[in-house]
Amino acid sequence: MAHGRRVERVASMIRREMSELLVNGVRDERVNQGMVSITNVVVAGDLQHCKVSVSIFGSESEQDQAMAGLRSAAPYLRGELSRRLNMRRTPELVFHHDKGLAQGVEVLGLLSKLEQERQERGPVPEGSEEMRACAASWPSCWCSGPVATPSISSAVTRAGNSATTNCSAG
Repeated sequence: MAHGRRVERVASMIRREMSELLVNGVRDERVNQGMVSITNVVVAGDLQHCKVSVSIFGSESEQDQAMAGLRSAAPYLRGELSRRLNMRRTPELVFHHDKGLAQGVEVLGLLSKLEQERQERGPVPEGSEEMRACAASWPSCWCSGPVATPSISSAVTRAGNSATTNCSAG
């Protein structure tokens, strides 16, 4: 078994070389069709297996085609990694589609929509039914601060400070 630092170093080297190979080495049109980026590389402690998480920008069909292209290019990529990294045994590559980036974009869209609704609605008046409902149902609510609708960024940066921020229930 390899030690933790060695495993991390191998994962880092694999990530760097895989990124280079995806840009210049893989000639499969399915892979080049979508924008493929490596988000994470996890190498098993025995250095026999490697899980490569990739984010793919494009339509659902382009993402599926890119994943199929990556899976078919895995033996070629493993051979190239073996030559470039000079390892006795190169880990078997398993590709995983990381949908975290798409989910993050979706969450940011929802937060922007919420912020726009709050700005249209205006600040919550102190002592209003909405403020009381918020305080009663959520003990850690931000309603105890000044009555003003915070922006998304201030809400995120002040999330733990209930004395200086405010929320509008809903």
